[in-house]
Amino acid sequence: MTWLKWECNREIAERMKISDIIRQQGRSISVEIFPPRSKEAEDRLVKSLQKLESLNISFISVTCGTGSGTSKNTQHMIKRIKDETSLLPMPHLTCISQGEEQLRAILADYKDSGIRNILALRGDPPEGGVQLTPPKDNYSHATDLIRLIASFKTFCIGVGVYPEGHIESPSLAADISYTKHKIEAGAEFAITQMFFENRFFYDFVEMTEKAGIHVPIIVGIMPITDFERINRLSQLCSATLPDSLVQRLKEASASPDEARKIGMEFTIKQCEELLSHNVRCLHFYSLNRIDMIVEIFDGLGLQRL
Repeated sequence: MTWLKWECNREIAERMKISDIIRQQGRSISVEIFPPRSKEAEDRLVKSLQKLESLNISFISVTCGTGSGTSKNTQHMIKRIKDETSLLPMPHLTCISQGEEQLRAILADYKDSGIRNILALRGDPPEGGVQLTPPKDNYSHATDLIRLIASFKTFCIGVGVYPEGHIESPSLAADISYTKHKIEAGAEFAITQMFFENRFFYDFVEMTEKAGIHVPIIVGIMPITDFERINRLSQLCSATLPDSLVQRLKEASASPDEARKIGMEFTIKQCEELLSHNVRCLHFYSLNRIDMIVEIFDGLGLQRL
């Protein structure tokens, strides 16, 4: 499988909007990372990210958690990627624990820094929290945040979507209705939550098209390396693991290398099937394990620069 090369120079690339990249190139390969907790880990990650520069990566997204200081960590990592690599960075921005003044300050900083793409998310409650408490200035939904970002008339806005339905949503149909509200508020593309059975994605795309949603939907892929981790993550977001895969991973639990081999083979085959069904936008949840992404890239035979 070969891909068209994205041959913009860096100055142009930094101003590119993800919706334009997808429209012009007809494809997108991207990677998600999270801000490391230490300076040493951060330095290692930045160095690892440089390995992606030859892989024709469309953009790098940087997650944002909840609680004090996490937005600053994201902002810091975004600037390091922008300054120290040729990759296009995209920050996540959440609203559940941040008021309008704080959000406006973050957006102004991104605008001044030349950032033109943002993934807008409601965010999760603080660790250990039982229920969500809307902030005093009422930014309690992603749609509210999208409207605020759109008011800057600067950013290309992405949103999260859930092929099996959001864990808090009453139904998949309701979830798609919420997604349509996000698009109408100004979102230009979407990235899916992880899934492991491609039929959920195909059905989801059909439902979104019937609902009048026509923005690019980027497939979110969680590489599999061991059963305990993937089982925990799948439960957190209600993503179905195939019984056959669970059985194979359990049988290989005594051999981490064998479990990893099984998981990576499954991930590559999942991507191959998606590509064979004309899916052209893949987003890998790397968990900061960049070598794993390089391995998948090579396993798929994707073209390097």
